[in-house]
Amino acid sequence: MLRACCWPLERCFRWPGAAAGGDGLLWHLDLKPHASGDFSIAVVQANSYLEDQGQVLTSPSATFVGVFDGHGGPEASRFVNNHLFPHLHKFASEQGGISAEVIRKAFDATEEEFLHLVKRSWLSRPQIASVGSCCLVGAIADDVLYVANLGDSRAVLGRRGPDGRAVVAERLSRDHNVSEEEVRKELAELHPDDSHIVVYNRGVWRIKGIIQVSRSIGDVYLKKPDFCRDPLFQQFVCPIPLKRPVMTAEPSIKTHKLGPQDLFLIFASDGLWEQLSDEDAVDIVFKNPRSGIARRLVRAALSEAAKKREMRYDDLKKIEKGTRRHIHDDITVIVIYLDHCRGASRSDGSILDCTNAPVDIFSLNAELGEPS
Repeated sequence: MLRACCWPLERCFRWPGAAAGGDGLLWHLDLKPHASGDFSIAVVQANSYLEDQGQVLTSPSATFVGVFDGHGGPEASRFVNNHLFPHLHKFASEQGGISAEVIRKAFDATEEEFLHLVKRSWLSRPQIASVGSCCLVGAIADDVLYVANLGDSRAVLGRRGPDGRAVVAERLSRDHNVSEEEVRKELAELHPDDSHIVVYNRGVWRIKGIIQVSRSIGDVYLKKPDFCRDPLFQQFVCPIPLKRPVMTAEPSIKTHKLGPQDLFLIFASDGLWEQLSDEDAVDIVFKNPRSGIARRLVRAALSEAAKKREMRYDDLKKIEKGTRRHIHDDITVIVIYLDHCRGASRSDGSILDCTNAPVDIFSLNAELGEPS
């Protein structure tokens, strides 16, 4: 059902400098087919170690998308990149297809396996208990879209407006970030005896003054209070007195029946949405050619980040990873065009034939430059 054959990454992405105007930290896959259209991927690195990971799995009957945005280090996002889709495959095979319950089980299993990894290795690497990852997954099968989310990566649908000419942006995921008043209220209701569950610190709201996202894979020390009380862990991470877990790995899941008015999907880590609104991103995709569209979105975000610092885009390209993190985050963008499988016309004018489509997984694994 979800067999996946891994292609070397160099067959999928252009390497640094391969494209005209490449800045050395931007990688992209301009256009490839999936079961019901085309897709495009682009990634730009800002951190010393790339903390974003991304995947697109294509089969004759389904398309799966993953954007995994790590924090505290790359270990959790890399782990999710390697384990979530296999769990999705396993549970979908057992239950005869994809469903919200299948997705929820895959998230739970991935969280549980990462917890076991932390317990096995944290004595030698105590910091791993403080590593986590946002997790955004999309699944398209039988013209039904499932979007599951932990954290503040975001999925946005571009659909045709009422007049048939304009495009409308519809957000399909919920941001689990305490910058949202609704999320702060949710945490306050769950922790009525803790007046400091959310603290305004360093210019933003943070859970216990530490982290902005309220749901993730990992961040074990904020889910298992015993870690915070351990003297060894306290040598490496500031001790946080917890009465109970303050984060969760329970995804929010939305189901959407796709129709002819649904044109494309944008899945992206928060590095994109910090710079572009939902409407701006959808407008860019709608008004520009398909090939290289994910790269175009990344460059629009980078240009906006440079503008905020009163810089030019060409100036930003000269800044090394690590230092660049002070200007923008790692950014992963995946654009999925929705042509609908049966007899749909492709962007090149040909007819999309889903019956003989190969099964492939396009994966950004570990660091850019390392094949999956």
